[in-house]
Amino acid sequence: QVHLVESGGGSVQAGGSLRLSCAASEYIYSWYSMGWFRQAPGKEREGVAGLYADGTTSYADSVKGRFTISKDNAKNTLYLQMNSLKPEDTAMYYCAADNSKVSLVYGAPKYWGQGTQVTVSS
Repeated sequence: QVHLVESGGGSVQAGGSLRLSCAASEYIYSWYSMGWFRQAPGKEREGVAGLYADGTTSYADSVKGRFTISKDNAKNTLYLQMNSLKPEDTAMYYCAADNSKVSLVYGAPKYWGQGTQVTVSS
């Protein structure tokens, strides 16, 4: 059982930056894919960024060029650097992991964190 704990959320003005972290309770092996999802009030959960076991990454069109996903294997931690934040980025952000890339891509990963709130004011 992998436990994921997010941190780094908060309130920021538009144009600001935040870095989210996701610490895993145990070693996330190289064959695991990980990603970030978000859900705003009244909206469906959406994928934000993925870092896959095959070394590829993906981003939602709405965050391309502004967000960067990365992983520190030594610290067993996944990151999401968010720059040029917009009010529409306001949401609860969740870290997720699965040993199946397909599961992550289709929004059904096995392991989820509890979420961290990001609020961007205009």
